[in-house]
Amino acid sequence: MGGALALIFADTSGLYAALVAADQQHVDARTAWLDLLARRQRLVTTSYVVHETVSLLQARIGISAVLSWRTDIEPVLDIVWVDATLHRLAMAAVVASGRRDLSLTDWVSFEVMRQSRIRVALAVDRHFLEQGFELLPKRSG
Repeated sequence: MGGALALIFADTSGLYAALVAADQQHVDARTAWLDLLARRQRLVTTSYVVHETVSLLQARIGISAVLSWRTDIEPVLDIVWVDATLHRLAMAAVVASGRRDLSLTDWVSFEVMRQSRIRVALAVDRHFLEQGFELLPKRSG
């Protein structure tokens, strides 16, 4: 079957797990990440996910991890830059949901996935399953 590969969303949880050997999900996430790269899969993320992931890497691992991110990871990501409209939509979802366990970054991600018709996320965050998306690496609810 030919044609373009479906888009995959890259979430902080999946990216961090793939990059950090100490993460519980590292082996599965790294395997999924390397498979996506080998297939030249188009990976989409948001500027909020970039901010969140870089902040975690900097705080938990150090500036060397940020440098690796900048040179090795960021260039293979298609980044959707969050504008005022997308921010407002996600902020409305935060308030409407009444949930403490879903961040503004999560709601931005869900909105981008829906708008772009992306069904699968490189993520280990169960909230993507709750929102009706599939995960890589595969995980049940």
